[in-house]
Amino acid sequence: VQLQASGGGLVQAGGSLRLSCAASGNTLIIINTATWYRQAPGMQRELVATISNRGSTIAESLKDRFRVSGDNPQRMRTVYLQMNNLRPEDTANYFCAANVWTAALGSGDYWGQGTQVTVSS
Repeated sequence: VQLQASGGGLVQAGGSLRLSCAASGNTLIIINTATWYRQAPGMQRELVATISNRGSTIAESLKDRFRVSGDNPQRMRTVYLQMNNLRPEDTANYFCAANVWTAALGSGDYWGQGTQVTVSS
């Protein structure tokens, strides 16, 4: 199973981006829970959002600008992070981690490589 984050890039302040975190593999895959994190250079890792088939949460400081969703609430394979009204302080490497069930291996925890988001002022 691989987790791949994508959708990052360079955007001006006030702009939007939608990140994707996709689970892939040659087996039936369901994401049980996925978490988006971000980490800026020299800073600690920050939890951004979590989603499962029971609901989702967003970091309090980001609730008015960020949204998290999945492609299928009951059988997620891809999760999204919609980021609006971006600010320079949102610049970071964004990556996802997930507990994933597969028909071949059962449940396990996986980490994906990140996607860089850079917001210019």
